[in-house]
Amino acid sequence: MRQEWLFVPVGGLANRMRSIASAVHLAKETGRMLKIVWFCDWALNARFDVLFESFNIPGVVILRDAGWKDHLLFGRPRRKNLRVPRLFQKIIFDSCLYEREISPLCAGGFDFRGWMSSGRVYMASYTEFYPFGNDLLRELFRPKANVRNEINRKCGEFSGYTVGVHIRRTDHVASIERSPLSGFYKFLDEERCLHDDLQIFLATDSEEVKTQMRKRYGNILLYSENPADRSTESGIRDGIVDMYALSYTQKIYGSFQSSFSDLAARLGNIPLTIVQKGGNV
Repeated sequence: MRQEWLFVPVGGLANRMRSIASAVHLAKETGRMLKIVWFCDWALNARFDVLFESFNIPGVVILRDAGWKDHLLFGRPRRKNLRVPRLFQKIIFDSCLYEREISPLCAGGFDFRGWMSSGRVYMASYTEFYPFGNDLLRELFRPKANVRNEINRKCGEFSGYTVGVHIRRTDHVASIERSPLSGFYKFLDEERCLHDDLQIFLATDSEEVKTQMRKRYGNILLYSENPADRSTESGIRDGIVDMYALSYTQKIYGSFQSSFSDLAARLGNIPLTIVQKGGNV
């Protein structure tokens, strides 16, 4: 009987997507049975089954939305739950890795394949800890029909040359400091000089950025006029539309340390330029 691996994706939309893709690819390569439990929390308050189509892979991957028992046994140990799940996890699993451990382990060249052989294991992660191809992202994450319809409707407004712009603000201090609005202006001004039919599709969590971009460039495209909101299903669906619409542009100008910018470019196999002080990548 194959040993099972229980995996909990953590964080916002893009972080969960990349960590799940890492886990699925590793499970396929090692032959381990992967069980993914999707929790709703402050960072992403929506069930998987209202956002994406099921991607259960018989004999390899099972994904389910968390129930009350999952919160008790498989939730991440935190002050909020008095770290009670850790007690059960020490009994149920032979080895556990939690989200704050993953990035340092990656930096140190940790052997995740070898760790998988340690028996029944548990992992929570928001990090891309194992490489995967862009095709796997598109295979795993297929938005629900109502969300796909919104993506198609918005993309139908694109011009012959539409560039995507993702400007992360609010709680992302590094992005605010390293990716100033002036840096985006520089690239977009150059694009406007080169392309008469330039259309800008903007995805941002800042109302001020929307206002400033309109003042400078006029009729930019947005999916929604509503403020970004990760605490509601509708807000998260808006985020999915933004990500996939970005993926259908010619190129993306994105924000420093933003997994959202990166995932959008990877979904579309399109160029990504990270706007940052001191040079762009």
